[in-house]
Amino acid sequence: MTEPTAADLRAVRAWHSRIAGETDITRLVHWRATLVSQMPPAATAGRMVWLVMAIESRTLIDRWLKELAAGGGETPTGRKTSGRPRGYIESYSPQAKTLALLEDVDSVLTEYREHWPLTCRQIFYRLVGAFGYEKSEAFYSKLCHHLANARRGGRVEFDAIRDDGVSTVTMRHFDDEEHFKAHVRALAENYRRNLLATQPVHIEVWCEASGMVFQLAEVAEKFSIRVYSSSGFDSLTAKKELAERICTIGKPAVILHLGDFDPSGESIFEAQAEDVAAFVATDRPWNDVTVRFERVALSAAQVEAYRLPTAPAKKSDSRSKRWDGETCQLEALAPDVIAGILRRAIGGLLDADQFQQDMDLQAVERRRVALALPAPSVRDG
Repeated sequence: MTEPTAADLRAVRAWHSRIAGETDITRLVHWRATLVSQMPPAATAGRMVWLVMAIESRTLIDRWLKELAAGGGETPTGRKTSGRPRGYIESYSPQAKTLALLEDVDSVLTEYREHWPLTCRQIFYRLVGAFGYEKSEAFYSKLCHHLANARRGGRVEFDAIRDDGVSTVTMRHFDDEEHFKAHVRALAENYRRNLLATQPVHIEVWCEASGMVFQLAEVAEKFSIRVYSSSGFDSLTAKKELAERICTIGKPAVILHLGDFDPSGESIFEAQAEDVAAFVATDRPWNDVTVRFERVALSAAQVEAYRLPTAPAKKSDSRSKRWDGETCQLEALAPDVIAGILRRAIGGLLDADQFQQDMDLQAVERRRVALALPAPSVRDG
């Protein structure tokens, strides 16, 4: 057998260096499984060198993966890493304790499937209330970690959970003329009347947590009511735009607000109500245009009625000095309870007879619009 060539040794050194500098667990697991498949042909000196390197590298990777699973560490070259996966986790195999937690998560997701996506905080509170898990930020952080990995590993559906998300600007661009025509036909088939247009009041829903927007929209959209999120911030831009919408629509408006029962949540609600009302009072086209803010949730009465878990007000919040009692987060309320509260609040503001007339007219108009469009081309199917 001949001695290893310079090319053999360079390949081995390059492979070793590549592994030593890697910080991605998923790629490490993949490389560990494919080491043998990349060996040089049999009966060469290069293969013998590769075999030795493969054994050393597997030992190295196995030791490193254990360190990363324990909560971070260093690469063999001393490079710091958090151990966080990137992309999908191809070989997701959580420990027995984590599996038990995920089985309880499955129960929560199944129970509230019609309210998907849930937020991590909603799952947390349901686990605390129904399964006796510890109500602490430490457990919440651990839960978020496991929920992220379970989604990456295919154990939990991505659509089941929504993190506080990203904002974007929608673009209505089309591939070509036929694509646009197909889009118009789809609009006709799903034609929806603006059911608020003939109502005596304009209604909007606002909530603190952006992750809950889609869940609340499942209720509000049926009434042509839009849901907005302030993400827990007192935005001047958002308040001015809200006032402009109200003045443009030109009729009384009611803003249904859902937020945490704490000094910050109450303060944001009051600031929004006062600021928007002041803008509307100055810019309204006539005196009938007014705005009223209604706190739908969370209130002290609801915290008591539903026996929700509470916590002391944060001492770091200067507004806590004027706060009497405990605090509670909106997501402590079960998703179906929130949906019911919001549905009743909306129903109490609508003219029921007018709403039914518009629903009947919507069915007639949908058929009329669809018949007015040309038949689809072969490309449209």
